[in-house]
Order: sequence, then C-alpha cells, then structure tokens
Amino acid sequence: MSSAQQTDGGREIDWPRGHDRTDPQDREPYPGDLSPTRKESFQSVVDELEAWEATGGSVRIETASQHYVDRPNIPYQHDKPDDVGVAAYFRREGEAADEEFGVSCDCWETQQENARAIALWARRQRLAERCGVRTAADTVETARLPPADEEAIAAPPASSTNDLDEEPHEILEISPDASDDVVKAAARRLLANVHPDGDDPNVEELQRIQKAKKAMLKN
Repeated sequence: MSSAQQTDGGREIDWPRGHDRTDPQDREPYPGDLSPTRKESFQSVVDELEAWEATGGSVRIETASQHYVDRPNIPYQHDKPDDVGVAAYFRREGEAADEEFGVSCDCWETQQENARAIALWARRQRLAERCGVRTAADTVETARLPPADEEAIAAPPASSTNDLDEEPHEILEISPDASDDVVKAAARRLLANVHPDGDDPNVEELQRIQKAKKAMLKN
C-alpha cells in the first residue's frame, strides 16, 4: 500500500505506492499564503482530512523527519531533511475498515509548504462536495491505495499529465521547443498569479500549470 523510500539523508519516507515523486531540482517556492506556522500547517492536514470524513484518529502523516512522540503527526521543528515530501494516510467513514487512502505532495521547496498544499487540497474537495460538484474522476477513488500485490489497479496520481485540456506549451504560453530553463521560468511566472489559499483555493489551476511543466520537461 506504500513504499519506503531511502532519502539522501539516510532516512526513509513511507510514500504512497503509485504516487510519482518530484525531481528535487524541479521544486518551486510555494505561491500562496504561508502565514500558518509549521506546526499549524501539519495540524491543518489532520483537521481538513477529518472534516472531509476521514475517520477520527486515523490520519497518519509521514515525512522523512523525526516526529514528536506526543504529537506523532508533527515533525521536529528544526529537522530539515533532504526529502521534503509529505504523505498523509487515512481511513474514511463508511468505507471498509481495511481500506486506506493516501495523498501526497513534494513539489514545493519545504515540508511546511507541502503540508499546507495537502490541507488546502482536502479543503477544496470538501467544499466541492458540499456544493454538489461532480467530476469525471472520483477524488476518493484517486486517493484510494491499492493492495500491495495489486499496484496496477491504482488510480492515476494527481500529477498525471494525460488529462490536460490544452497542449502543455499553450498552458505555459511558450513555444513547443522551449528550453527547460524557459519552461521553469514560465511556470514560476504563472504560479505567482495563482492564489491557492482562502475559502476557494484555485488548486485546479495550480495543478494544471504543474502538469504542463512536468510534461514539457519530460520531452
């Protein structure tokens, strides 16, 4: 259901099986509000997932840091591992007791930023469901983790680039043969105009830009 991955600093992070990892050199500064403290950012992951019908007490946050014994979902304040990824595992009310779900983020430069992004993503899902919004891909199914011996049935991770509504270079407003430096600069410029915070965070546009950048850097 998950895979322990060795980090440059010698620690292991329990990363959801089937979720892509971001190349460290492709990480960007978080474009939104980081007024919450590091502790508040991680606690907000728990709060938002539980508000989104995660079973109380089931949320488990994984990072490459050591976590406080009395606050197991909060990493040590001064621990700065090379791997800044954050993964959150949880169970949902109404689902089978052995069904576990996972969300992850490692595209921003710090653990605090990645935790903040997960919390805002969970808030967005909750608000969408409250409004009765339906999407082509079931968000719960996307977060559902496959059994360890059935990795092939995993839903595509959020970083998949096959659902873009335009060509990647059109989204980034650059030429199809732009260099990697131009791609990264264009994505950085567009991300600066996206504000994923507040009551209606524009997470979809943020992910759209990230997917376009990733697609172009692969080519």
